[in-house]
Amino acid sequence: MNKITQLFNIKYPIVQGGMIWNSGYKLASAVSNAGGLGLIGAGSMYPDVLREHIQKCKAATDKPFGVNVPMLYPNIEEIIQIIIEEGVKIVFTSAGNPKTWTGYLKERGITVVHVVSSSKFALKAQEAGVDAVVAEGFEAGGHNGREETTTLTLIPMVKEQISIPLIAAGGIASGRGMLAAMVLGADGVQMGSRFAASFESSAHENFKQTIINVKEGDTQLTLKELAPVRLIKNEFYNNLLELYAKCPTPEELKAFLGRARAKRGMFEGDLVEGELEIGQIAGIIHEIKSVEEIIATVISEFYIAKKELDIPVF
Repeated sequence: MNKITQLFNIKYPIVQGGMIWNSGYKLASAVSNAGGLGLIGAGSMYPDVLREHIQKCKAATDKPFGVNVPMLYPNIEEIIQIIIEEGVKIVFTSAGNPKTWTGYLKERGITVVHVVSSSKFALKAQEAGVDAVVAEGFEAGGHNGREETTTLTLIPMVKEQISIPLIAAGGIASGRGMLAAMVLGADGVQMGSRFAASFESSAHENFKQTIINVKEGDTQLTLKELAPVRLIKNEFYNNLLELYAKCPTPEELKAFLGRARAKRGMFEGDLVEGELEIGQIAGIIHEIKSVEEIIATVISEFYIAKKELDIPVF
């Protein structure tokens, strides 16, 4: 057992990212049943929907699972109360100040992990009392840090600053990637894109098929004036580029985005006008697989790669 498997009482130090419109109870319970830590993504759920998913997840697995909570969520107080009432014991927080809820949650026996994009914020999260941090590099899909620090450099820099367990995220979808992250100092990994392209993901089939066809260069970080987000280049993205050519104000960008653009793309399958969030690592994801097969493959690759490193190379 390492720090992450001990912290969460799981078999493998693999965490499934709490991705909006991808991470319902089916995905979370499947990851937990396969030996990792599944997370329900609360960011795309109304409070009553979240409660339903938590209850269904409890019925689908007797293994530990958690909930990912973006702290800028408008119903954050209600979300937190539902988590407590339903007996969830692990919460991953993101997009906000970890001081706001960490103490409150820990007083109620909940393990708290915060997602960061820099060593500065990792240290602040540690000072806030979190049990671990997820350090997410620039390669990751969805909303990203403004620092644009890649995972390769972020993990060792965060490792220098903190003493609590460290989970690496961004650009990890294989056993070799997992091993590389742990060599750099991570105690475990969080994978998002790889699990988005699983049978159990709640993403639309159109989006899943798009993920496995992504090539190098097909994603781009954009909308830095609002909240940086990595997207697949589609017609919506191309129209966004045309708007940028006119030097839009943040208000004009918000008006262009409208509402529920991510739901439209990832959950409803609109590949033209929808927002399609995925990481750069999608370029090596070529097949939709079951969660069980994904985790088994990652662990097998990890140990094969680890054994290969024992062979002298110089």
